[in-house]
Amino acid sequence: TVTEFILVGFEQSSPPTRALLFALFLALYSLAMAMNGLIIFITWTDPRLNSPMYFFLGHLSFLDVCFITTTIPHMLIHLTVKNHIVSFVACMTQMDLVFCVGVAECILLAFMAYDCYVAICHPLSYSQIVSRQVCVSLVSIAWSFGLINGILLEYVSFQNPFCRDNHIENFFCEAPIVIALSCGDPQFSLKVIFADAIVVLLSPMVLIVISYARILASILGRNSSSGRGKTFSTCASHLTVVIFFYTSAMFSYMNPRSTHGPDKDKPFSLLYTIITPMCNPVIYSFRNKEMKGAMVRALGRSSLSQAESV
Repeated sequence: TVTEFILVGFEQSSPPTRALLFALFLALYSLAMAMNGLIIFITWTDPRLNSPMYFFLGHLSFLDVCFITTTIPHMLIHLTVKNHIVSFVACMTQMDLVFCVGVAECILLAFMAYDCYVAICHPLSYSQIVSRQVCVSLVSIAWSFGLINGILLEYVSFQNPFCRDNHIENFFCEAPIVIALSCGDPQFSLKVIFADAIVVLLSPMVLIVISYARILASILGRNSSSGRGKTFSTCASHLTVVIFFYTSAMFSYMNPRSTHGPDKDKPFSLLYTIITPMCNPVIYSFRNKEMKGAMVRALGRSSLSQAESV
């Protein structure tokens, strides 16, 4: 009976390549943690950012921090040692966290698109539609759905016994790869994951596309051209991040296993586990004037406190 798994990941790479990948991913991880941590601090401490948009941004950054911390530190350890062994319980825990945080982020991105739609298309009734209570309820729904989804899919993935190959051809315990290693019939588990992916990936993506389509239609229908280019740029940036995140996740969880392989799985896994969490702060926050002002105020308070302590 299998009691542990071996993450193959980048094991076949040469030592110089592994060292280069370690430095690159460590830099990307540190940058993503710093940017998302700064957004969390600003949105939760600056009273001027007391609006639904920044409330959602703070929670999105918190989800990104949880997401990359669940996978990337394990990968960095794997790059420094050969035959990175993961216990059965650790693999289950990692898979549960990936599902929980990933699903919660999918749902939260859809809610953020809806918030943007209401703010642009219904500005007069925005405060009534997206009240503080509604924001808390939406974030609670995202977390609750992610938690329930993680427990369900973890159970489905590990319901069959494991008694043969224990080499996972990726840098973390990805469900379809783990299921393919089980001794029982994997078709039922793969069908459940496929059906679940339709709900948690396609449904939010449809809501996102509809929201941004109505935003663009509303902007195009106005006589004034002021702000039109900025709105187009913002919508295009948001949709780019969403498309990267959703298409990479769809490839991992909705494609037949015959189309997969180590050379295909790892790039897509990297795309939605580290690239998207790193891009989210830049796309959603750092291009915003109010966020830049909040950062300047936060840095100013930090400099002042250091000066007073000296």
